[in-house]
Amino acid sequence: MKITEKKNEKLKREYDIVVEAKKITEQYDAKLSELGSKVKVDGFRPGKVPAAVVKARYGKSALAEVLDEVLNASINDLYAEKKISPAMRPEVDIKVFDEGKDLEFSLKLEIMPEVPAADFAKIKLKKPFAKVTDAEVEKEVKRLAEGQRKTVKVAEKRALKKGDVALIDFEGFIDDKAFAGGKGKDYPLELGSNSFIPGFEDQLIGKNAGDDVDVKVAFPKEYAAKDLAGKDAVFKVKVKEIQKYEKAEVDDELAKKFGKKTLKELKELIKTEMEREFESATQSHLKRGLLDALADMYKFEVPESMVKREFDAIWASAEKEAKAKKEKLTDKDKAEYEDIANRRVRLGLLLTEIGKKEKVQPNAADINRALIAEARNFPGQEKALFEYYQKNAGFRESINAGVFEGKVVEHIISKVTLEPEEVSSEKLWTWYDDIDAKKEKSSKK
Repeated sequence: MKITEKKNEKLKREYDIVVEAKKITEQYDAKLSELGSKVKVDGFRPGKVPAAVVKARYGKSALAEVLDEVLNASINDLYAEKKISPAMRPEVDIKVFDEGKDLEFSLKLEIMPEVPAADFAKIKLKKPFAKVTDAEVEKEVKRLAEGQRKTVKVAEKRALKKGDVALIDFEGFIDDKAFAGGKGKDYPLELGSNSFIPGFEDQLIGKNAGDDVDVKVAFPKEYAAKDLAGKDAVFKVKVKEIQKYEKAEVDDELAKKFGKKTLKELKELIKTEMEREFESATQSHLKRGLLDALADMYKFEVPESMVKREFDAIWASAEKEAKAKKEKLTDKDKAEYEDIANRRVRLGLLLTEIGKKEKVQPNAADINRALIAEARNFPGQEKALFEYYQKNAGFRESINAGVFEGKVVEHIISKVTLEPEEVSSEKLWTWYDDIDAKKEKSSKK
């Protein structure tokens, strides 16, 4: 086999390859001989079919098989000789191929980059964590109790006030025309809940049961329904009844509604769940911090073809979301998504290399945990999802890749220097929001 290198620029390679006719003829003859011993042809005993008959009937298909086998073998030989690994499937252009002739073809590809070795000793990560306080547990218990409250009709004659529940019928109009989705009947609206358009609930305060009220509001400019966003509207409202919430009882009876015997047991359950949520937030921040650190520390060339594939997937998702919101993506959006795609590919290659060197290997339990977590998104279809994992290679590869990445991240975090920092629960939830805001402010300066 003769190899001529035509291009060697960064990660891009181009080669012209010639495979001698002799090798192809030998493989072709062997293929025909093998067929002759197996095929059945009327008038001939098995294994006694003349070579000319076999060639006449199966020559073209046999030659096509030989082409495929020789191409694959030649390309693999090229990789071995040049000590390269392809980033994606190479582009093959066959110049000459026929019986008795040399095979001539060209090959275009991008190769996998040299990924630098990660030095865990140089990585330091902030580890924000929060402790669950008794006050937070009490607050959550109160919230649960309020969620279990029932409303009762206000017996005395009085006007609506903040905290009351107004039982209303309503219909919205824009330019005297009713609009879709703007109508409701026997709707219980808590005044002060801010669950309706800003200004709507305030205009019902002071009204009495039986009143008809024209509520004038303006839809927010960022309202989800773009055909209503920023427009003035009038809602014709009928106040049918004034209701109020019963007192929220925090006792053992409340605990029983959540499967516990006593209030103490309910509080213990709440504390355990909150601690689990806090720990999950901490781990999420650690992963984000690690990926940011790796992205900043390790810059290297990545294959354009891999970045394009990643970008295409991101862009398709973004376009679908923008279409649903009736928005248009800009060139700025495109540039940002291209940067995200490049970062994802670079981090993916880096984590893969670290995983190989550190011999990180997910086990069956890791895969099962990931599938169980995924199954929570499809209630009632858990069995089908597990079967889909077994049968669909693409889905299986996606789950396995996610689990592998998670295990590698866990492994790296166990090796780097962590700097614990106790914060409030509010700070824990907004940890990276605050950091991103500071970065944006700094970049603008």
